[in-house]
Amino acid sequence: MTESNTQENEQQASEQASNQPMFNMEKIYVKDVSLEIPNAPQVFLVRENPQIDVQLSSQAAGIDDGVFEVIVTATVTTKVEDKVMFLVEAKQAGIFQIRNVPAPELEAILAVMCPNILFPYLREVVSDLSVRAGFAPVLLNPINFEVLYQQRKQQQQAAAEAPATTH
Repeated sequence: MTESNTQENEQQASEQASNQPMFNMEKIYVKDVSLEIPNAPQVFLVRENPQIDVQLSSQAAGIDDGVFEVIVTATVTTKVEDKVMFLVEAKQAGIFQIRNVPAPELEAILAVMCPNILFPYLREVVSDLSVRAGFAPVLLNPINFEVLYQQRKQQQQAAAEAPATTH
């Protein structure tokens, strides 16, 4: 009788362990990178400080059961007056295994935690590319993906609550 209780306890412990939330980073890689210097070589003679515009986005998609690809994209455009000095677009991606996590928490993990892991790599790619292109490094400021996620949720909620207008 003791032996069967031990087996039952081991089986219950195994089932509980298999139902525990799991997060594992499988791979981090550069998915796509692009550099354009449309006004070279004249642009290298410009001595004015450029205006820098940074656009940032992230997306996530399931690629298998419990396996997700998350991509953080940065588009950096530097201009002097109306002339583009250079344009960098980089997509830093990661494959994450996430299991036994409720849907609302999974959404937050994919929108906040995974981009937070990928962003330092993206920042390095953008800086390295600008230097290799012959320009000063572009250092992306830290991003609070939690705030971006909350803002996006509030916008979605406001849009859902807004009365539909018909003409």
